[in-house]
Amino acid sequence: MGCNRQAASRRVPIGKVSKKVRVLVFSQHFWPESFRVNDLVQALVERRLQIDVLTGKPNYPEGRCFPGYRGWGLRREPWSGATVFRVPLAARGSGRAFRLIINYLSFILSGLLFAPWLLRRRSYDVIFVFASSPLLQAIPAIFLGWLKHCPVIVWVQDLWPESLAATGYVRNPLILAGVGRIVRYIYRHTDLLLISSRAFERSVAALAPGKRIVYYPNSVEAVFCAPVAGVVPEVRGLNSGFSVVFAGNIGAAQAVDVILEAAGLLKSYPDIRFILLGGGSRRDWLCQQVQARGLNSVYVPGRYPVETMPGILKKASALLVTLADKPIFSLTVPSKVQVYMAVGRPILACLNGEGARMVVEAKAGVAVPAEDARALADAVLQLFRMNPAERDRLGDNGYRYFERNFNREVLVDQLIDHFQSVAIPDEGDR
Repeated sequence: MGCNRQAASRRVPIGKVSKKVRVLVFSQHFWPESFRVNDLVQALVERRLQIDVLTGKPNYPEGRCFPGYRGWGLRREPWSGATVFRVPLAARGSGRAFRLIINYLSFILSGLLFAPWLLRRRSYDVIFVFASSPLLQAIPAIFLGWLKHCPVIVWVQDLWPESLAATGYVRNPLILAGVGRIVRYIYRHTDLLLISSRAFERSVAALAPGKRIVYYPNSVEAVFCAPVAGVVPEVRGLNSGFSVVFAGNIGAAQAVDVILEAAGLLKSYPDIRFILLGGGSRRDWLCQQVQARGLNSVYVPGRYPVETMPGILKKASALLVTLADKPIFSLTVPSKVQVYMAVGRPILACLNGEGARMVVEAKAGVAVPAEDARALADAVLQLFRMNPAERDRLGDNGYRYFERNFNREVLVDQLIDHFQSVAIPDEGDR
């Protein structure tokens, strides 16, 4: 498993780890929702760590509970060698701000009320918070850490309250200031802060003076590192012409308007196709706009199972990542950048800051300013006019950069080291 066969030699000794570290992974989102934390839990189980997961009822991104689940009630279930504990959760609905806020608050409240009862006979060496939005989900994890006298590690995936303001869900300055105070409390009551982007450090340090902060980037699911297996689904627009593929959440943060505008500018190039894979709060709007603007070169086929995605992405002529032109997003590295590098295809990055810098540094593609449709259209034409060997070279550059900086096996080992660095040793180990 993994992209680098030599990584196995650098693993922490399995027998040593399994006896010393019992980990509770705290995440509002978990399987069958598609998040990086799923693969991370599986990797830790493979290292023979004892893993429990505290999460909610799955409802992302459709906004309603997955088949077989209901919002109310407690649930315990096995998953790939881990034990998953689920607390009640109000589904996020269609993505409106009010429903999202209720969704976030319901997980925090359920975590505070029910997690201590669900886990009353369980003991842990570390509580690990996968802090995708909302960061506030760390509140019940900190409370549980206090009850169980164990350290808490928070892996910061988004900056709050900045992300909350940038997506437009909350604009009231008093509410944002209140969220900022809560974030400060979370950071200061955490034993270790991991940040997924180096550019996060200044913002996090300002709210957590003196706290230990360590850069720990995202990698990719194991399926993106393995050879393509099975039949690759037929995706309309992918198998002919020059295909520009966007994969992932289709929401306000991704500023997908720029893709439509660039496609409009390239209408005279019928061989160039834009394919947007995934779902999200703006997908329905996107489909309506494709029809209204007569963009016959834009396809929005929906979501595909994660195990089919490597084969789909490898067929693309170029892979597209976009973010809105907001200061907060210039600090963010979308996790799809690592995915695109891992599959070895050239990247079109329409974003600012750290993500763009990474693509340029890797020589993995072309980066243009966020929400600049003319620049994006020009970048598409630049790759379109390259010969296939030149595009393949860009993809190879990205893959090599991924291996040097985001190798999955190496990063899992580093995470285990972080667990051990904060874990309180047993009496017999002192």
